[in-house]
Amino acid sequence: MKKQKTLRRVSIATTLEAEDAVSELLATLTGAAASAYFDLEAQTSLVSVFTHKILPRNLKAKILAGLKQTADCGLKLGSGKITIAKVKREDWAESWKRHFHPLEIGDALLVKPSWSKKKPRKNQAVVILDPGLSFGTGQHPTTSFCLHEIVRCRKNGTQVTFLDIGTGSGILAIAAAKLGCKPVHAFDFDPEAVRVARENAFKNKVDSILKPVRRDVTKISLRPTRQYDLVCANLISNLLIAERRRIVNRLKPGGTLVLAGILAVEFSEVEQAFAKTGLRLVAKRVENEWCSGSFCFA
Repeated sequence: MKKQKTLRRVSIATTLEAEDAVSELLATLTGAAASAYFDLEAQTSLVSVFTHKILPRNLKAKILAGLKQTADCGLKLGSGKITIAKVKREDWAESWKRHFHPLEIGDALLVKPSWSKKKPRKNQAVVILDPGLSFGTGQHPTTSFCLHEIVRCRKNGTQVTFLDIGTGSGILAIAAAKLGCKPVHAFDFDPEAVRVARENAFKNKVDSILKPVRRDVTKISLRPTRQYDLVCANLISNLLIAERRRIVNRLKPGGTLVLAGILAVEFSEVEQAFAKTGLRLVAKRVENEWCSGSFCFA
């Protein structure tokens, strides 16, 4: 019998105000998806990641340094208590079942875990996605914005081509495929994310349409052979700015580029950088510490 890898949980107790910043910190340091549970009674937020990876010995020191930077930005951290512990797989699974609920994007799309009994509305596309160790369940503001934009940009009766840069769990590409986009292409630098995205595509019966691949956005060609009607790039702002030419060159004239994963304080810099490529902001959402936007050619 194959021995199961040890599953570990890294958690930080914080405030609702600092929840998103702490989530980003943990995700960056561990390479795993962060989840946050808010206790209404205690008015505290517990931000956690679950990972099979071997954690660096100096992880706690790096977290403390990151928390100090967060506090220096003016956010109230609360206790900031850090917990690193082994977790039984059944405990982890049951925890997700208590906190991960279905998400509806209007009448067009329903994203739900496999254990949910919620039935879709008439003509509502369904994405089945169980939370895992790869980012992207639709609950995060940046992922939610992308899903809303995919629904908004789809054109009934017209074939829409779609590219997902930094696919994570594959949720955006799967949603695009379910909503009739074709072809749908997706890639991620993390091989674990690619594996999970492929599994999710198979579970959602779109694996004949969607085949996520491993690719590095910093190394893709500046002169692509294909362009797309709709491109989503849910990446950190530094990467978006540095690779904006590679990203924009994959957008068709008249197409829409959706950028997410951006801290609100960094959004203006991203907007200015993409304006230099000839794009203008056409839609924007600020939620908590995050800001996302859609762009079209001016």
